[in-house]
Amino acid sequence: MKKVHAFGDDCLGDLDAVGVAAEIAAGTFSALEAAEAALARIDAVNPHLNAVAFDDRERARKRAADDAFAPGALRGVPSIIKNNTDFAGIATLHGSAAVAERPAAQNEPFTDQLVGTGLNILGASTLPAFGLTASTEFADRPPTVNPWDTEYSCGASSGGSAALVAAGALPIAHANDGGGSIRIPAAACGLVGLKPTRGRVAAAIESRSAPIDLISNGVVTRTVRDSAHFYADIERRSPASGMDPIGLVEGPSDRRLRVAVLLEPLTGQLLDDDTHAALNAVGEKLNDLGHRAELIPMPVDRSYVDDFILYWGLMAFSLDRFGGRVIGKGFDRKKIDPFTHGLAQTFVKRIWRTPSAIRRLKKTDAVLAANYDRFDVVLSPTLAHTVPKIGYLDPAGDFDEVFDRLMKYVAFTPINNTTGTPAISLPLATDSNGLPIGIHFMAHHGNERTLLELAYELEAAIPFARINA
Repeated sequence: MKKVHAFGDDCLGDLDAVGVAAEIAAGTFSALEAAEAALARIDAVNPHLNAVAFDDRERARKRAADDAFAPGALRGVPSIIKNNTDFAGIATLHGSAAVAERPAAQNEPFTDQLVGTGLNILGASTLPAFGLTASTEFADRPPTVNPWDTEYSCGASSGGSAALVAAGALPIAHANDGGGSIRIPAAACGLVGLKPTRGRVAAAIESRSAPIDLISNGVVTRTVRDSAHFYADIERRSPASGMDPIGLVEGPSDRRLRVAVLLEPLTGQLLDDDTHAALNAVGEKLNDLGHRAELIPMPVDRSYVDDFILYWGLMAFSLDRFGGRVIGKGFDRKKIDPFTHGLAQTFVKRIWRTPSAIRRLKKTDAVLAANYDRFDVVLSPTLAHTVPKIGYLDPAGDFDEVFDRLMKYVAFTPINNTTGTPAISLPLATDSNGLPIGIHFMAHHGNERTLLELAYELEAAIPFARINA
């Protein structure tokens, strides 16, 4: 096992984002010193991880020197933005050689919310082509790898962000999630990854005309409190309409929860031994803590898988056929990667089923909602098996084989994207190779507070493994 991390005795130490912000506010060190420490850490680990898509250090240094940050809860904390979200001055390349290198002219709405928390953006992080798969690997360049063991996948699509936070280069990083892309890399890299309710934060620009908005923006963090403070700070300035506020969650609740437990993935196969054992251990701990865990069958029919695949393929098809219109000028269709092209072809073969598939996906919300009459949260693994090695999900490999592997890996997370419900991955276990295993909790619309309260309780009861331990 080859671990890569940058934790050391500089000013960042092993502080989380809230801790860094507090030290900057107290004058213990400056935002510029924090930025320089983070850049030094990135320089130390990125040659091994390949997690940075764009280096924007000079502008970050100037912001720090000028103290040019929004007065948010994370003022001056160094971070990074995923390279599928517009940040003025950085080319939004979506992980693909097909996209022209044209700097974004302006921020998109979520970017303004992100920097409104006071974060100092040092650059952009890697993602696989268009964020369509669950490992940050490429057909035309080296992969982004897992800092817990560089022979393994860091997950995706927010893989670069997760790798940098797990390695200690940054305390917090932007991520977004269209089928699990906050939660999957959080699980693979041993982080907290909360996908918020649809509408909790500003919508991604690529979701505006979609029949179903799958994408939620957020962050990956090493502590529950960083995620809690991030969403509370956005909510303070941009409260979501039509749902209860989260508020600032600062610890567990006394309320005991009714927990539904899912053992069977959407795809129907058995969990591997390590994942099964991890899920059982967390279920037992919940019972020890006074919650009530009860096994239930998967609430949606397996036809959901086919419907989601078709909709997933529609996104790839729109890029394959209309990339210039979707992404912008200079799009070169000839440079689309084999996986995106293969996924688009799966859509073409069944294009006539699209309207009925979308109708059924929209009805999934009501099916899932029925569980919340009996239960407060739903527990499952984040992923159906442990983290695979680099190459297992190679986007240049045989499409049918890779796609079958992908579906059997990502078999719990997509349902929250079609329903728009919140879910969180917590690093509550490790596998027999010492790699993180993510445990997944879902809740009803607008109920992030319950997820965060439970996350605080489990963080104390089952302390998260540390890469630098």
